[in-house]
Amino acid sequence: MTGSQSLRIGRRTLTLHRQDKRLLPAGGTGGAITKGDLTAYYREIAPYMLPHLRGRPLMLERLPDGLDGSRVMQKNVPGYFPDWVHRVKVPKEGGSVVHPVCEDTATLVYLADQAAVTLHRWQSRVSDIRHPDRVVFDLDPSGEDDFEAVREAARQVRELLDRVGLASGAMTTGSRGLHVVAVLRGRSTVDDVHDFAKKAADTLAAAHPDRLTTAARKADRGTRLYLDVQRNAYAQTAVAPYTVRAKPGAPVATPIAWDQLDDPGLTARRWTIANVVDQARSDPWGGLARKGRALGPARDALRKLSDEHA
Repeated sequence: MTGSQSLRIGRRTLTLHRQDKRLLPAGGTGGAITKGDLTAYYREIAPYMLPHLRGRPLMLERLPDGLDGSRVMQKNVPGYFPDWVHRVKVPKEGGSVVHPVCEDTATLVYLADQAAVTLHRWQSRVSDIRHPDRVVFDLDPSGEDDFEAVREAARQVRELLDRVGLASGAMTTGSRGLHVVAVLRGRSTVDDVHDFAKKAADTLAAAHPDRLTTAARKADRGTRLYLDVQRNAYAQTAVAPYTVRAKPGAPVATPIAWDQLDDPGLTARRWTIANVVDQARSDPWGGLARKGRALGPARDALRKLSDEHA
């Protein structure tokens, strides 16, 4: 598959380049995952992935020269992107950034052809950029082989969110841990959502001081699992559901049903581009996106729980 090839997707005709280019090692089987493998995967997963991408600014993690080359974390849309790729200008300190927004399969495949292996999304939408409708807890184990601690922490985060009235889902990150994602109505500010996430993490760490921590410095964590809520700050991103991670074997960040936490075979890299589609078809998060609630009552309930543990 050298040179260029044309591909018709909906109303768009894409010219794909160097589809035989090696991007990632294939893992224990040897060989390599090519750009053609990546574009084919994103085309196939698009029906399940696009609902998690539409209307959200993205940051692209690009590997133009494969895993052994430079890693480009790209926010600004370059001038050569076609005009049909949606974009949004968002303010930042001292200026603005023009982010890509993925609204359709053609855009998703185009980004893959740009060697955008991993897509990182905002927790808010372009229609109301300062009012997130997602809150993310990133559960990062202290050691590579400590996934049992990640499972337990995910259950504890879910229990807390249930108690304050927020629906949530879990997702393998394709790297080391899990994300727990709660849905909101998108009426509270970024600062309010970030403050809530920090208070929730602090409450859990206070209740389980020997197992959980909110210490940002690794040296202060010891063997405790880190509850990271920094992805809820303004302009911060988290890996999108069903995105590929830039690691050997092309593991995929994958939503799971809560009862899958009990699967002894579950790991952060359980699914790859080779086997994730069936998991996506099972609709593990069900109607989660429709269960968003206002943050105010949850914040009040959390305050009462925090007072109980004080």
